[in-house]
Amino acid sequence: MKLVIQIPAYNEEATIARTLADLPKRIDGFSRIETLVIDDGSTDGTVAAARKAGADHIVRLVSNRGLATAFVAGIDASLRLGADVIVNTDGDNQYVGADIAKVVKPIVDGAAEVVIGDRDVQNSPHMGPVKKVLQKVGSWAVGLASGVDVPDATSGMRAFSRDAAYQINVFNPFTYTLETIIQAGNRNFGLQSVVVGTNAPTRPSRLYRGIASYVRKSIVTIFRVYALYKPLKTFSLIGALLFLTGAAIGARFLWFYLTEGSAGHIQSLILASVLLISGFQTGLIGLLADLISVNRKLSEEILIRQKKLDPKGLTNRPGKERDKHHHARRGRVEREQPADQIETQWVWLIDEAKLDAPRDETQPAEAAPTGPSRRRRRRRRRPGGPHGTNSPSTPDEV
Repeated sequence: MKLVIQIPAYNEEATIARTLADLPKRIDGFSRIETLVIDDGSTDGTVAAARKAGADHIVRLVSNRGLATAFVAGIDASLRLGADVIVNTDGDNQYVGADIAKVVKPIVDGAAEVVIGDRDVQNSPHMGPVKKVLQKVGSWAVGLASGVDVPDATSGMRAFSRDAAYQINVFNPFTYTLETIIQAGNRNFGLQSVVVGTNAPTRPSRLYRGIASYVRKSIVTIFRVYALYKPLKTFSLIGALLFLTGAAIGARFLWFYLTEGSAGHIQSLILASVLLISGFQTGLIGLLADLISVNRKLSEEILIRQKKLDPKGLTNRPGKERDKHHHARRGRVEREQPADQIETQWVWLIDEAKLDAPRDETQPAEAAPTGPSRRRRRRRRRPGGPHGTNSPSTPDEV
């Protein structure tokens, strides 16, 4: 079996070497262990430091796109590299590297498909009391939304089996930690947690500017992902709450109308009408969202099948190599797309030959052909009919 340890990194020049050095070189159950650093558009010497520290593979995003995007790029690259198990850890050396063996063991034993590293936050000396309370409340909320017990929902050290990695879809640009757990719970993955050690912090967190911002973004993320997987339940509860509130206010108005007459309390009647209509419409929105979710599930299944049938990322190859293989599979060769019109999502810097479609980024883009050698389309005239008129010409490549 092959293990790929991926490390999303943004401006981690000072810590990436220490993180790589702390990773285990041998783990029972694996014949090969490779490291993959995802450089999220760093502006310092993260790439050079990772290369010098002996990273097996480096993926460089062309700009800073956030932790979630870097995580997804690493999962995709790990699958293309043939990983049987993928472990994600942070680039700031927050986690004890030797505990990766503990994280992957349930997957090797066939007891789990996703494993979360539990930092034992309540007993950790590296977190303040406010963060401990928020972490406990947040993990409880994620567990409620996912249906699984997760002691440390925001932990960045986690392991995925190959089959589970194929089914990861992260939509939120903020973070992948909460969304992947809710997905795992709703997909009925075998999910476990194991206690892992942590090192002293080397820098403040860059994921959020303050606690208030983190709480707000986390609430939005949890609600969004939960509504994505259970839209009918979500909107039905909201609609029922609005409808029952409107019915209670309407009953109050009816009581006063019967006991005191028709004068007054018109505001209650208006409010009750608005709430009743809003509750009914919210229920209809939930029904429509549930129908849409069926199409989303079918689309996800198609995407998963495509990934499994195309494990080397043939459809994701950048540039000319992607076009060549695409047209070769169709049995014909067409004019290649100019290199300056291709958006490259990542650049492989090390061990490019291990991929199925290497691309040398150091080579300049070929200029478009000019002059006599350029192919042109000609119109060939055909003999006219009996009245001397020419039939419509047909373009042919020469």
